[in-house]
Amino acid sequence: MVHFDSAPVALEDEPEKLEELDGRMAKSKDEALMNSVMQNDKQTIEDGKLIADSFNRSIGAFTPDLLFEQMVKNYSMARQLIGDTILRLVSGFDPNYIEKNLPIPEFRQQLRENIRKKINDLKDKELLDNDGTISDKGVDLASMVLYVEELDHLVPKGVFGEKISKKKAHYGEPSESRAFRKGDRYKDISMRKSLRMAIRRSHAELARGDLKTIDRESKGTVYLLYGIDASASMKGAKIETCKKAGIALAYQAIQKKDKVGLVVFGADVKDFVAPTDDFPHLLRTLTTVRAARETDFTALIDKAIDLFPLGNQTKHLIILTDAMPTVGENPDEETLQAIGKARAAGITISMVGIQLEKKSVKLAQEMARIGDGRLYLVKNLAELDRLVLEDYDAVRG
Repeated sequence: MVHFDSAPVALEDEPEKLEELDGRMAKSKDEALMNSVMQNDKQTIEDGKLIADSFNRSIGAFTPDLLFEQMVKNYSMARQLIGDTILRLVSGFDPNYIEKNLPIPEFRQQLRENIRKKINDLKDKELLDNDGTISDKGVDLASMVLYVEELDHLVPKGVFGEKISKKKAHYGEPSESRAFRKGDRYKDISMRKSLRMAIRRSHAELARGDLKTIDRESKGTVYLLYGIDASASMKGAKIETCKKAGIALAYQAIQKKDKVGLVVFGADVKDFVAPTDDFPHLLRTLTTVRAARETDFTALIDKAIDLFPLGNQTKHLIILTDAMPTVGENPDEETLQAIGKARAAGITISMVGIQLEKKSVKLAQEMARIGDGRLYLVKNLAELDRLVLEDYDAVRG
C-alpha cells in the first residue's frame, strides 16, 4: 500500500552539508551516495527519483502487498494517485504494459514479486525504514538527485556569477537623485529635494521641472522568501517543478551573497525556513514538501512578515500558486489586506500563477500591483525556473 499524508519529515536542526558540483558546498555525511549521483549511476539516480516523486505525490510510506492490492482493485485510480514514475520504478514495468497484462494471473504474481523485491531493496540500502517510511538517507539521496537535475543545465549557462548592478532598480537602497523624467515611478520622487529645488528657483508652486527622483542601486544583501502553494491541486508535476525552480533560485541567490527562505503553505503554514545562506538545509526542506488541502494566502503573508528582518533591507516574497485563496470568510479581500500590510512593512511581492483559470488572473494582477511586484502567468511548466530567476534579477537590479 502507499500511504498518503501531509506530515513533514523530521529534519535535523543543522543538516549535513552536501558536496556541491563545483566545490562550493561542503561534504555530505555519505560521500559514496553523492559520488554515485555525480558519476551518473543509473540505479542510484532512479532510487532518488522514486523517493523524490513520493514526496511530490504526498506518499508517506510503501507497503508492498497493499500497494499491489491497490493496483489490482482499481488500476486507473492507483495510477492517477501514484503516478507513472513511481509505478515504473517500483515494478520494473511500463505503466501501460501493467494495464494491459494485469488480468493475467501469472503477470500478477510477477508484479507482486517485483514490488516486494524493490521495496526490500530500498530498505536494505537504508533509503526506507523498516515500516516503509522514507529515511533520512532517503531524503538526502532525493535532494541530491533534484539538485543535480536542476542545476546540470543551468550552471553551464553562466547565470551564477556575482555582480553588483549599477542599473536603476525598483528595489534596494536609495542612491543619488536626478531630475524626474518620463517613465520614472512617482513613488521614487524625493519631495524634500524637489521642494528644495523649487525654493532655490523662487517658485511659488512645485513645477514638473523641480521634481527630483531617487535612483536605487541594487546592492547589498537581498532577503528573499519563496512561497510554495502546497494545496492538493499542486500535487505531482506542478510541485516538482516549483521545487526545482526553488533550488535554482536558492543556488543563484546564495552565490550572490543574498539570503533565501521558504514558506510552504496550504490551509495553513506547513513548513518554513527563515532567509538563510544554508543551501543544503533549503534543498532538504524543498525536497520534502508534500501537497494537501486548501490555500490560505493570509497565513503565508503573515508568516513572511515575521520571517523577514526589520530594517530597510531589500525584502521580496515570490508566491507560486495554481489557484486563488479558499480559506476565510472573504478570502480575496483578506488576502489583499494582508499584502497591503506586507507592503507597508517594506516587502515587495511577485506572483507566479501556474496554469491559472481566467477568473483568478484578475485577483493575481491586483495582488502583484499592491505588492509592487510582477505577475508571471505560466502555461508551460518548463518555463517556471527561468521566470523565477528573471524575477530575482529584477529585484536585484
